[in-house]
Amino acid sequence: MRILIFNWRDVKNPEAGGAEVFTHENAKRWVRMGHEVTLFTSEFNGCKKEEIIDGVKVVRAGGRYFVYMKAREYYRKYFSKEKFDIVIDEINTVPFFTPKFVSNGEKVVALIHQLAREYWFYETSFPINIMGYYFFENRWLKNYNEIPTVTVSESTKMDLINLGFKKVFIVPEGISFNPLKKVPDKEKEPTVIYLGRLKRAKRPDFVIKAFKIVKEKISNAKLWVVGDGYLRKDLEKIAPDGVKFFGHVSEEEKIDLLSKAWVMVNPSIREGWGINVIEANACGTPAIAYDIPGLRDSIINEKTGLLVKENGNVEKLAEAIIRVLENETLRKTLSVNALEYSRSFSWDKAAQEFKKILKETATNEVFKTEMTLDKF
Repeated sequence: MRILIFNWRDVKNPEAGGAEVFTHENAKRWVRMGHEVTLFTSEFNGCKKEEIIDGVKVVRAGGRYFVYMKAREYYRKYFSKEKFDIVIDEINTVPFFTPKFVSNGEKVVALIHQLAREYWFYETSFPINIMGYYFFENRWLKNYNEIPTVTVSESTKMDLINLGFKKVFIVPEGISFNPLKKVPDKEKEPTVIYLGRLKRAKRPDFVIKAFKIVKEKISNAKLWVVGDGYLRKDLEKIAPDGVKFFGHVSEEEKIDLLSKAWVMVNPSIREGWGINVIEANACGTPAIAYDIPGLRDSIINEKTGLLVKENGNVEKLAEAIIRVLENETLRKTLSVNALEYSRSFSWDKAAQEFKKILKETATNEVFKTEMTLDKF
C-alpha cells in the first residue's frame, strides 16, 4: 500500500509527544513490511523541508497553525498525483478535514488519540476555550462520523461513539524498548518521578504541590521532574527542597531514571492512553494517576498502580504517593505486576493490527463486517 499521513507534528518536532511516537513507530514498521509511507507535517526551527526518517518520507510546510491550509494545498499540487491507497488524518484537536478535499480515490482513516474536551480550558483562553469546548470540537468531528477511526483506548472509543462515530477500532500503544528482565534495584531514598511535558493540561504543578505534602511525612523523599515546557520556570519557583529538574533527556537516561524511581506520577487532565505509564511499568515502576480517560485504561488500579478517584484533589494524590512509598509490600507487588503487564505491549503487534485496518479500509472490507479489536 501507499500511505499518506497528515499530522501537525512529526517525531523530531521539539514539541512532539506520545501521539507522534505512536504514528512514527507504526509508520516505520509499515515501511519494513514493504509499504510506502509519506508524512506531511508542520515546520519547526532548524528543520529540513524534506527528509527520510526510518524509511518514512517526511514533508514539512507551514507552522503550527498554517499546516492545515498547507496540507490541502500540497494535496492538490502534489499528493493527488501520487496515487495513494490510504490517507490517515491524525486529529490533535484540529482536524485536517481530509474528507473535504481528498478526491483521487484514496480511502480516509481518522486517527484520534483523545478528545480535547478539558484541554480547551487549560491551553486556550476566553472566548476560544468556551467556543472550542461547546462548539468547535463536536462540529468538526461530525465530518468523520462515517470514517473508519483508530484510537488507542476504550475511553476515547466510547467518547467517539457517543459523538456518533460508526466504526472505531482500538490499536493499543507499544513500547520503544524491551521491558527489563526483573524489577531493578531502586534509589535508596523514596523517589517519585514525573515524566512529561511541562504544560498546564499535564498538571505538573499538582505533582509538586502533592510532593510538598509528602515531604512533611517523608522528609528524605525526592522528586525527579523529567521533561520540559513553558511552565518550567514557574515550577522551579514553587518547588521545595528535594525536587530536581532534568529537562529533556536521552532515551537511555529516561530508562535509567524510570528504573531507579519508586513510583511515577501522571496527574494529567486527560490522556489518549498515557504511554509514559507503560514505559515506567517496563522499568519495574508502578504509576499513580487520577481516574480520568486514558489513564484509567493504562493503569490497572491496585494491581499495576493506583488511581485517585477525586480528580484534581492534591491531598488525595499525596496520600496515594505516601501509601506507595511507605508500604514496601504494596510497592513491590505493584512493581512486579507492572513489569509483567508491560510485556503485553508491542509496536510490532500494533503495526500489524493498524495495517489490517488500513488494508480492509482500502478494499472496503471494513464497511462489510463488524470489526472488533480488543487490547492484546
